[in-house]
Amino acid sequence: MRGRAKPPAAPLPQRAGVDPVRVRLPVDPEGVWATVGAHLRDRFAGAVGAGRVDTMLAEGRFVGADGGAVRADEPYTAGRHLWFHRDFAPEEPVPFPVGVVHRDEHLVIADKPHFLATTPRGRHVTETLTARLRRELGLPELQPAHRLDRLTAGLVVCVVRAGDRGAYQTLFRDRLVRKEYEAVAPYDPELALPRTVRSRIVKERGVIAAREEPGPANSESRIELVAHRGAFGRYRLVPATGRTHQLRVHMNALRLPLVNDPVYPVVEPEPEHADYTRPLQLLAKVLAFTDPVTGEPHRFESGLRLSAWPDR
Repeated sequence: MRGRAKPPAAPLPQRAGVDPVRVRLPVDPEGVWATVGAHLRDRFAGAVGAGRVDTMLAEGRFVGADGGAVRADEPYTAGRHLWFHRDFAPEEPVPFPVGVVHRDEHLVIADKPHFLATTPRGRHVTETLTARLRRELGLPELQPAHRLDRLTAGLVVCVVRAGDRGAYQTLFRDRLVRKEYEAVAPYDPELALPRTVRSRIVKERGVIAAREEPGPANSESRIELVAHRGAFGRYRLVPATGRTHQLRVHMNALRLPLVNDPVYPVVEPEPEHADYTRPLQLLAKVLAFTDPVTGEPHRFESGLRLSAWPDR
């Protein structure tokens, strides 16, 4: 059986480090859409409004594979590819630099600050790690090989060429990357550590917090106490799996919620403007793996520090 044909290359350049949106016109067995414009109005009516679609068509914002502007009255053809750039809403700049701890012809190992999303999504588009690095390093094909939560700081593996991404993603899928995190949370002298926590974590789409429920474990984390000062401790967290919010869920289950966590144990309303003085005290500190392209062993360490545990 033949695989799905690879879509043609985008005829539009990136804007602000963000790729254009690709649209493939679906099969229309009932003949609902006589023209391209009719389909685009229906498809994006909820997102931007039919009137805005008409304006974008009139401005030549939608283009075909040859880069030419698409007219609203062109006949509908299923399977055709179109591209356009979305309208970027104003975004609050994250006032921290993106560090680079390693760069070669295959990889960029980024040191992501707190509050910066990894990839464009939702209301975070141009203020993301991916878009920033593409702009700052002049690497239009750069893509992350895995994801790090917006509120978590630390190391992210990015590939320089899109064709290499699958090899590095496979490392994470097959759990061939050793990951170590650092966290600051309450100290409980009665809690025996180190320990390995295993549980079943469920994360529903559209629900902010993940939850634990009965059933076979799908997550595992090693929790170690490194040091403590008064009521707080510094912890080394070593996840064996990569469920969403896994470390935060496991620490909260031990009654050690991370300092400045706005979700665990209680989901706080998202503020209109981020409070950059209260970052989540979680840092992706170490990544170690064997490079699937070069065979070279790598170990990288973040240069960032958690503000709730200043060096003394």
